[in-house]
Amino acid sequence: MANDHEPRKHTIAVLVENKFGVLSRVAGLFSARGYNIESLSVGETLDPSVSRMTLVVRGDEFVIEQATKQLHKLIDVIKVTDLTDESHVERELVLIRVNAEPSNRAEILRTADIFRARVVDVTPVSFVLEATGDEGKLEALIELLRPMGIQELVRTGKVVIARGQKTRVRRVEAPRKHRVSDDPKVVGFAD
Repeated sequence: MANDHEPRKHTIAVLVENKFGVLSRVAGLFSARGYNIESLSVGETLDPSVSRMTLVVRGDEFVIEQATKQLHKLIDVIKVTDLTDESHVERELVLIRVNAEPSNRAEILRTADIFRARVVDVTPVSFVLEATGDEGKLEALIELLRPMGIQELVRTGKVVIARGQKTRVRRVEAPRKHRVSDDPKVVGFAD
């Protein structure tokens, strides 16, 4: 077991209401406390009124616990889950523009094949590769392409899904206000 006081990367999934300003409030919560979000990915879920944010934040257990407690207090947050120590599948996408000198083209294509990367654009002087995988796989691909001359690199944030049984989040509706006309003992009163 790792030392709880050692900072490490935590992957946090946050289900939020898909409303204007929610992303800003969540990001502001971390920046106000001086914590950097290393990766952030946001997208709609099956329910278009709910979005899922996947954040990667570095911190010790105390810092992460405090951040999740603060997230729970935000009005538009539905559920917060720290997936760091849970069994999960994670993926990231990277686009890499690499120099395609004639002497390096075959090596670039071999490397892309090994990492199951696809060539998505070709010019006389460069290839653009697309690769998906976990952070380690993408870092290894980047390191192998670096000597050939990476011109540009773009990465998405990490997306994560827990393994095993899917748990469905049910929205909790506000309790309905009791009206006098709903009471079967009261007859003849208007609302």
